[in-house]
Amino acid sequence: MCGIIGYIGNKEAQSILLSSLGRLEYRGYDSCGIAVASSSIKVYKDAVRVEPLAKAMPQLSGTIGIGHTRWATHGKPSQANAHPHCDCQDKIAVVHNGIISNFHLLKQKLISEGHNFTSETDTEVIPHLIEKYYDGDLEKAVETALHQVKGSYAIIVLAADETKLIVAKKDSPLIIGIGDRENFIASDVPAILDYTNRVIYLEDGDIGVVTSDEIRIKKEGREVDRKEHKILWSVEDAQKAGYEHFMLKEIHEQPKVIRDTLGEYAQATEPNVDLERIRDAGIESILILACGTSYHAALIGKYIVEELLRIPVRVEIASELNYYGQIPAGTLAIAITQSGETADILRAMKRLKGVGGRVLAIINVVGSSASRIADQTIYTRAGPEISVAATKSFIAQLMVLYWLMMSYSKVDARRLASMLLGLREMPGKVQQVLDNEDKILECARYLSAYENVFFIGRGINFPVALEGALKLKEISYIHAEGYAAGELKHGPFALLGPDAPVIAIVTQDNTYEAMLANIKEIKARGSPLIALAKEEDGTIEELADSVITVPKVDAIFSPVVNTIALQLLAYYTAKERGCPIDFPRNLAKSVTVE
Repeated sequence: MCGIIGYIGNKEAQSILLSSLGRLEYRGYDSCGIAVASSSIKVYKDAVRVEPLAKAMPQLSGTIGIGHTRWATHGKPSQANAHPHCDCQDKIAVVHNGIISNFHLLKQKLISEGHNFTSETDTEVIPHLIEKYYDGDLEKAVETALHQVKGSYAIIVLAADETKLIVAKKDSPLIIGIGDRENFIASDVPAILDYTNRVIYLEDGDIGVVTSDEIRIKKEGREVDRKEHKILWSVEDAQKAGYEHFMLKEIHEQPKVIRDTLGEYAQATEPNVDLERIRDAGIESILILACGTSYHAALIGKYIVEELLRIPVRVEIASELNYYGQIPAGTLAIAITQSGETADILRAMKRLKGVGGRVLAIINVVGSSASRIADQTIYTRAGPEISVAATKSFIAQLMVLYWLMMSYSKVDARRLASMLLGLREMPGKVQQVLDNEDKILECARYLSAYENVFFIGRGINFPVALEGALKLKEISYIHAEGYAAGELKHGPFALLGPDAPVIAIVTQDNTYEAMLANIKEIKARGSPLIALAKEEDGTIEELADSVITVPKVDAIFSPVVNTIALQLLAYYTAKERGCPIDFPRNLAKSVTVE
């Protein structure tokens, strides 16, 4: 989950490293640091964000260097635990993303051999192991050291008096950016968009040697070629464009994201995925797996698939499937992941492939690890998402699910035509929600005074209640819970009262009357109630304390407009409370460790 960067070329490395780290802070931001090499290695690091580090840092001269922004796993945020980490003689420096599971045994052995450690991190064993095996051949020393290591890693190794960087990857993302007489290494594309749009995605087991004008990659001792990709995102896509926060910008980009994602597949001359194979192979169910916000998209996907394809769907949290779930041989699975690098998803996908399963992946990042594991990949067209709280990537995932399942729908022609029209109208409907910010801001000011909030929904909007609660808790630090509305009576009613507001998602479908009954029950317990409902619903206006209106859409598309309203509600609530919206405490964008 940490961000790492490396540079080698003909320019001073310090400013490039710091600029790139600033673009990687969504991957972790409890500490950071850089190391620059010439005849010796100079390290500067601290338990601060990148901007204050840059202001306090002395000039470190050199055209080769590495940097790191941390999301703590082993050891609290501190200057000692910040990366880069060095060997005993400060001749080798390493930045690392991942977890070394056997670090304790390695550390004890190295201490017994005379190595001195200065941090609590698992990472520090790596430079000491490299030092142990280094006899002038840095690449060989790294390879030998990594044979001792168990766990996950993406590393960049810097050594004094060496005009190269050594890189290696296993279960954590790492890319190489190709420049003109300079090269870059990074955890993710946004870090290097200021300098190049040409990248190579490393694969598990790769060890590379990177100089200013050459890139050599080996796997299992053999030299391999890795395809060069051209990134279609621009550096402007990864900037705030005048918005106060990335999250607000990304919420407002959603009409364009919907148009771009649907346009990608609506213009295809043939289906992107052959779902006819489901029936031809006699497959009677589908497994959808995901984590976090993508899991909520998967839950909505269950309703979409079962209504349109009439095939039963099982949805699993990938981290649970990895330890407890049973996977029948030949399972057809849909894996949903924004980054394509989520550790639990990758492990589940590999497990599925191991039992002969077929995996379709829905991903936002071209060339990511999940795309290389999957049998087929559908890319969302959300562009770079910088804010830790996912917004536009979630909506893009829904658009892919709608379009894909409608392409193979079993519903009658009239119903299908109506849904296709509704899908084409979705950017305009979303814009109507965005234009209703004043009312949402009013509700957010009211909500910001509370410490506990419930979200309720039914049917296809039950997952929206879960997602609304997640957004509120992760950026405003208000304790929020999402429930299927019928479940409140099975325990949570004990917590209702004047200090526990309820957000009720009311949809004009077969759940409407039941939701009205739930709302009356909530009001009888004295909880303030904010309803999310379609325009001109007089009944809801009489029952609720406040109403956020959304435009009328087909019930199957209601999660889109409802979710965007709740994204704005969470954003403005967090802003009222003075929270660091793009960088919520303890969180990082890409969860690349288990």
